[in-house]
Amino acid sequence: MKTEEIQAVYFVGAGGIGMSALIRYYLSKGKVVAGYDRTPSQLTEELIKEGAGIHYEDNIDLIPETCRVPETTLVVYTPAVPDTHTELSYFRENKFTILKRAQVLGEITRSSRGLCIAGTHGKTTTSSMTAHLLKQSHVDCNAFLGGILKNYNSNLLLSSTSDLTVIEADEYDRSFHWLHPYMAVITSADPDHLDIYGTPEAYRESFEKFTSLIRPGGCLIMRKGVDVTPRLQSGTRLYTYSATDGGDFHAENIRIANGEILFDFTGPGVRITNVSLGVPVKVNIENGIAAMAVGYLNGMTEEELKRGMATFAGPKRRFDFHIRKEEIALIDDYAHHPAELRESILSVKELYKGKKVTGIFQPHLYSRTQDFSAAFAESLSLLDELILLDIYPAREEPIPGVTSELIFNQVTIPHKTLCRKEELIDLLRDGHYEVILMAGAGDIDRLVEPVKQLLEK
Repeated sequence: MKTEEIQAVYFVGAGGIGMSALIRYYLSKGKVVAGYDRTPSQLTEELIKEGAGIHYEDNIDLIPETCRVPETTLVVYTPAVPDTHTELSYFRENKFTILKRAQVLGEITRSSRGLCIAGTHGKTTTSSMTAHLLKQSHVDCNAFLGGILKNYNSNLLLSSTSDLTVIEADEYDRSFHWLHPYMAVITSADPDHLDIYGTPEAYRESFEKFTSLIRPGGCLIMRKGVDVTPRLQSGTRLYTYSATDGGDFHAENIRIANGEILFDFTGPGVRITNVSLGVPVKVNIENGIAAMAVGYLNGMTEEELKRGMATFAGPKRRFDFHIRKEEIALIDDYAHHPAELRESILSVKELYKGKKVTGIFQPHLYSRTQDFSAAFAESLSLLDELILLDIYPAREEPIPGVTSELIFNQVTIPHKTLCRKEELIDLLRDGHYEVILMAGAGDIDRLVEPVKQLLEK
């Protein structure tokens, strides 16, 4: 179905952060947009205000008439929706054009020059940085992001002059295999989603297949040391990068002090001194090197690169400061994989040396908890104090014997507490806190504001 033939687009699973960018894209094209999501959220309410018709009951009768014409309606769904979903079954039975979100993004990368950022962790921040760098430069870009970029208060950026499109390449359900990258970045490939892939080897192989999709004339920018053997087509270049381990692009002269991070960006034929990180977190040095490499290879000037890094405000829920005072700090982070959690905790401890760091963590998915309980416990044991919430199930049914206790019992620090989400505020009332890090990919973000209000009192 060609874009010009589409009159209406219906989304099954409309409230996901990735889906919302496509909803905004089709609204910008003047299409009728409607859809279903399981629960209301701030994001779905915003999309309704922007013109999308969203409901929260799996009910065929609630599908608008304008979305019931197979010849002119495109249906987009997320793999998180079960095959038994009534509305999805209706569209299948009536021969609608039905695409996964990733397939739609694949079509967009086919008709533009896709800059596709992949990795177990780091991809949202790196793709957001890349998009901001290009957007504020003479090069410009379009972008479909996995987080709301604070500089623009959106996860969708559009351009009337540039054919570059920054896309967060999601490995879940092998979604990134639908893409046709002009350039790609791989930030990491630590095993995840073993409920889909089965083995770490199969997970790694999916990244290797992703590298084979990069167009000739383009390039792969891969973090040095990632356990992936690229399968590049002839005429595709490979660059490596790192923060401190060398590579084609890397940082030198790193300085961390007084809540600020400065470094020198070094690459083939370029050296930019005193680059300031807009979000001063150590892991963002590495993310920044990758983003600057993409910007540099697409013709950004040194001045534009430097200005873009300094003005980057970050995506929401990626090391997001909600209180930043001398006596108390509250940080919200999306970290939900053991390696991400480790980086996040170490970054906090580096920024706040000598202060007590309390972590509030909500595990995400029963399968991930089962597969990585020991690794989660090892990361969480880096904290001074832990409050561990129940598992957020997302798309999964419970697994017998799998609860937060699997992680809790392996955590080695003495100051640790198991807590139900509903009891968190009461628990916090009696404590003394200096730095609180709230982490997880579930609905823990809905607790941030109540925690903030409590701490400010």
